[in-house]
Amino acid sequence: MGDFFDSLDVSASALSAERLRMNTISSNLANAQTTRTPEGGPYRRKDAVFEAVPGKNFADVLGTTMDVPLHTVHVADVVSDPNPPRLVRDPEHPDADQDGNVAMPNINTMEEMVNLITASRTYEANVTAMNVARNMMNKALEIGKR
Repeated sequence: MGDFFDSLDVSASALSAERLRMNTISSNLANAQTTRTPEGGPYRRKDAVFEAVPGKNFADVLGTTMDVPLHTVHVADVVSDPNPPRLVRDPEHPDADQDGNVAMPNINTMEEMVNLITASRTYEANVTAMNVARNMMNKALEIGKR
């Protein structure tokens, strides 16, 4: 049964990470036109950084198969995009500089939508993996009943 629970742990960590990634992407889309933030300047695009984390307990570390250790996914950090903001000519905007340019967030809506679809599909794949593991556990319990 340990292998079933290990697979559930891996999928659960991925679900949590992808949920945070989708929230980050949603924040980027919501702030695509934000020119003023408490830190000053336009909103800066955020991106979740994932890292592989080795098994958490002694049995996970020793119980590897095929010399491949079990890893879960963890959000290491949420970083701001270092690229400069885009300048848009709009002399009427309240945040325009003396030349009439407004610093806008460097957010590509199409790119963010593709990232959101990718995160959503990855989330769905991990839900499917959890359901398959659960069904396998149920079938294994049925074998013991006969």
